[in-house]
Amino acid sequence: MFRPCKALTIAGSDSGGCAGIQADLKTFAALGVHGMTAITSVTAQDTLHVYLATDLPLETIGAQVDAVMEDIGAHAVKTGMLSSAEIIVTVAKKMKQYSVGRLVVDPVMVSTGGDLLMRLDAIEALKRELLPLALVVTPNMREAEFLTGMSIASETDIKKAAAEILSMGPRSVILKGGHFEDPLSSTDYFFDGQNYRRLQGKRFQTRNTHGSGCTFASALTAFLARGMDLTGAVECAKCYVTEAIRHSFAIGKGSGPLAHFYEFWTEES
Repeated sequence: MFRPCKALTIAGSDSGGCAGIQADLKTFAALGVHGMTAITSVTAQDTLHVYLATDLPLETIGAQVDAVMEDIGAHAVKTGMLSSAEIIVTVAKKMKQYSVGRLVVDPVMVSTGGDLLMRLDAIEALKRELLPLALVVTPNMREAEFLTGMSIASETDIKKAAAEILSMGPRSVILKGGHFEDPLSSTDYFFDGQNYRRLQGKRFQTRNTHGSGCTFASALTAFLARGMDLTGAVECAKCYVTEAIRHSFAIGKGSGPLAHFYEFWTEES
């Protein structure tokens, strides 16, 4: 009997369909994983800005996790937009309750358009409550600066920031380097306390990268749900997001989305 791999994303909804829950579900589906959701916030956003964000009640967030975990279960879980300390505490309690081991924490703080998605008081709750439960945490450079209070401008800074984030409790950290101004490559940096690795991918001259951070973290979650070890999952997630950016497309007036289903598309489609 076919037994599908299952992944749960706990994140915010993006009405424009580029990031958040929508990007996560597209990624899970593209990678052959059954995706489930616990929505934390509903946003009104497009390719330019987040215009409104409304948090769901804590009871509703917790009940969604309960419904999924008690009936279906999940082989891996990913968190995205958790805008308040109260939401973070609620999610952390549920991760402990269900003994989630393969937890990917994407500390979503700022949207592609520059809009703040996490209240400043929530950062301390994230470090205290959720990071110690994570198998891997996946901040971009700006998020790593928020977490550490450091300015990151060089690879020496990256190594220091990675070590500082690791000291907060996760078993590993990936610093996403897409915001660095390297015209040829986009390099991410993995550190687990013993191994430090560069994950290099080609940089494409496109502004259509809306949801790239969500997509990388959800791809990593999908490959973990499929039973890969962390090293293999990281490498496969990097390859997937690189190709999804290569095939990204323009919609709207701002930053368009990745092509999550690029493998199924043809030039004629």
